[in-house]
Amino acid sequence: MNIIQQYEADEIARLTAARPVPEFDAGDTVRVMVNIKEGERSRVQAFEGVCIARSNKGLNSNFTVRKISYGEGVERVFALYAPTIADIQVVRRGAVRRAKLYYLRGRRGKSARIAERARETETN
Repeated sequence: MNIIQQYEADEIARLTAARPVPEFDAGDTVRVMVNIKEGERSRVQAFEGVCIARSNKGLNSNFTVRKISYGEGVERVFALYAPTIADIQVVRRGAVRRAKLYYLRGRRGKSARIAERARETETN
């Protein structure tokens, strides 16, 4: 490992110790709790939707979440290790066969649904 990869690995270990990152993939419905600062006050806002893309680039990893708000599609890209993210919760797991679900942008209603993945059994 060169010095940059070592630094990134150390930084990821430090950030995940403070806030663990759950395992999730494209197709999963996630709830991202975001710290919002408005003037002097700060609050936590939830953004819940389907993860349509995941980009794993070490410390620069990010994921895209899409939801329908008042009939309009809203997408937001989050940096995985950003300090503005308070928490990431996996609401449900989706059964998809693609890594990027950009085709959902052109779909509405029932055709935009994603089937739920069958429960994984824990083997010890």
